Amino acid sequence: MEKINAVITGVGGYVPDYILTNEEISRMVDTTDEWIMTRIGVKERRILNEEGLGTSYMARKAAKQLMQRTQSNPEDIDLVIVATSTGDYIFPSVASILCDKLGLKNAFAFDMQAACSGFLYLLETGASFIRSGKYKKVIIVGADKMSSITDYTDRATCPIFGDGAAAFMLEPTTEEFGILDSILKTDGKGLPFLHMKAGGSVCPPSYFTVDNHMHCVYQEGRTVFKYAVSNMSDVSAQIAERNGLTKENLNWVIPHQANMRIIDAVAHRMELPLDKVMINIQRYGNTSAATLPLCIWDYEDKLKKGDNLIFTAFGAGFTWGAIYVKWGYDGNKSSDN
Repeated sequence: MEKINAVITGVGGYVPDYILTNEEISRMVDTTDEWIMTRIGVKERRILNEEGLGTSYMARKAAKQLMQRTQSNPEDIDLVIVATSTGDYIFPSVASILCDKLGLKNAFAFDMQAACSGFLYLLETGASFIRSGKYKKVIIVGADKMSSITDYTDRATCPIFGDGAAAFMLEPTTEEFGILDSILKTDGKGLPFLHMKAGGSVCPPSYFTVDNHMHCVYQEGRTVFKYAVSNMSDVSAQIAERNGLTKENLNWVIPHQANMRIIDAVAHRMELPLDKVMINIQRYGNTSAATLPLCIWDYEDKLKKGDNLIFTAFGAGFTWGAIYVKWGYDGNKSSDN
């Protein structure tokens, strides 16, 4: 029996229309465009500011575009998994809402939460369902409305985050393409340095938690930066080495878009020029679980069948890892309806 692997057969994405610029942020908190660009590398970010719309709205837009591009019949979708930290509700899942909105009658669905590493974990999880032989069409979505948990009085964190969503279709192949190798890591000691203090079962919502901005991202930036640089660099180098990938035959690195200095450090460690690194942080900021697939959505027309890609991310937990993907189609031939 031939070995089944999971290959990416299409991409869809969505970012909101509203653009929050550094100039506008500088009117909210004591900061400047120069400070934000030097420390983080974000010029603008997209914000979903229409009332009553949550993460599922962006996820639905991305998944709908994906299904149009891959000409997929809703009845043929077997599974939907969404990586997010900002679900519409504590329950039900964003994925279950997608099934209803997109008319996916034969799919089962669930959410995953691994913060900014969510889509990385999701790639390997979705691929495992395909490799089992039971599932033929799996939609994986990275989506976060980070503006809903951002404190716009905190100058250290509010320039970082934006909103967005993107989706991949995974299908089986017996060729040597697709998700070929992964290294995924977790270290729970990262809890004190990056978390949301309230809203969970340890500290439920109250007037006190709301008044004290405890439902927003808390980050100790220097510590997180240090761990992100070393762990993303180490794991990317490790997966490259064990798969015989060098600066000559590695076509693209897709790093989590958290901070331009982190991206620079990863590229430097791998001895890669920045023109082999997918970067869109300047336009979207950190969209958490959406950053990796949004990069592919932006760069799809530059991808060629057989290209060697390394995805890498770092997030709260701490969670991190790297995944080696051999791209399965010529991006400039994909249909965009």
